[in-house]
Amino acid sequence: MENLLAEFSSGLFIWQSIIFLVLLFLLKKFAWKPILGAVKEREESIENALKSAQRAREELKNLEADNEKILKEARIERDRIIKEAREMKESMISEAKTLASDEATKLVNAAKIQIENEKNAAIIELKNQVANLSVDMAETILRRELSDADKQKQLVNDMIKEVRIN
Repeated sequence: MENLLAEFSSGLFIWQSIIFLVLLFLLKKFAWKPILGAVKEREESIENALKSAQRAREELKNLEADNEKILKEARIERDRIIKEAREMKESMISEAKTLASDEATKLVNAAKIQIENEKNAAIIELKNQVANLSVDMAETILRRELSDADKQKQLVNDMIKEVRIN
């Protein structure tokens, strides 16, 4: 039995070897190519994904640089606009002060002229009143003085003497 078992073992080993070789041949013919193709395809897919990720990182860096550049330009533009607004504000304030000063000077000059005119009018009015008072007083005095005939003759003689002297 030992012989039989040894023969069976060696026959089994041969059959197992043949089956293994056939299986290896079938795997090589039908399975290895698709498996290796799938592995290679997967490897290429991973490689493409890595390249895409690298491109995406580079694009992100470029976008960040562009964003910084745009922000810097926007800040510069903002500062320029603020500066122009301040200059315009100062110019408007200066212009308004100048206009107000000119207007105040005009008003003061107009007030001075009006005061001078009113002063002259008051002086003229005062002179007229003084003249009227003087005439009224002279008339009153003359009536008193001329009411007497002797005084009238004396006054006429005094006036004649005065006219001859001049």
